[in-house]
Order: sequence, then structure tokens, then C-alpha cells
Amino acid sequence: MTGETCPDVFELSDGSFAVIGTDRTEDLDALLPADAARADYERIVVITRDTLLRAKRDIPDA
Repeated sequence: MTGETCPDVFELSDGSFAVIGTDRTEDLDALLPADAARADYERIVVITRDTLLRAKRDIPDA
């Protein structure tokens, strides 16, 4: 609404969450832990710790 571009987390009408962040797939793909996987259509998106902590209050517990 402010016209600023910044990381954000928001809830979609179907209850899923969308994240706006920096695409770091090429940098981090090879560094994923052994128990993590990414489909070809998925990207690794990085947001700041501050962004996630601020979003926490808007994410329901259930």
C-alpha cells in the first residue's frame, strides 16, 4: 500500500501463505540439508529474520 518494495509474508484467500523475498535458489540449492528437497518449479526465497518475526503475530496457531 505504501509503494515500498520489501520482503513480506501474507495469507492468501485459500489459507496458504505467500512470501515475497530475494530469490537465492542458485546460491543455496547445493547447500540444502540432506533431508531437504526442492521441486523444479520451487524456488528458495530468503527473507530477513525481522520480516518473519513481524509476520509471526499475523500467522494463526491453527
